[in-house]
Amino acid sequence: MAAKWIELVTGSLEQKKEYRQYKKRMEALAEPYRGVAKAVFRYFMYNGGLVEGDAMMTMMRDFVELFEQAAADGTPVREVVGADPVEFADAFTEAYIGKRWIDKERARLTEAVEAAETGDAQKKGDES
Repeated sequence: MAAKWIELVTGSLEQKKEYRQYKKRMEALAEPYRGVAKAVFRYFMYNGGLVEGDAMMTMMRDFVELFEQAAADGTPVREVVGADPVEFADAFTEAYIGKRWIDKERARLTEAVEAAETGDAQKKGDES
């Protein structure tokens, strides 16, 4: 019973365990794969902004497996990420459909403008 309440507040405990396992697998990569994977993953966290845990775990699994396979095959990291690592990272995250944190902010912005038009701006401003 307590575990369900905790998960309601903090999110899935199973997904947290899975996340830690993927991070360990990333840490186990040989250089230069580990360094590049960590840099791209850091970019994911700042720019990807996925909110849904299932989409995040699927993306992370695929990402770690991509780098593990590249390391096993000896594929140069530049061949993995291409000429533009930012473009690679953006395209990679776009492939995973899920709600992103920016979606919430887009909705809040739209609601604030609509509230201003209807004269309900003070109320919306108080909620922020």
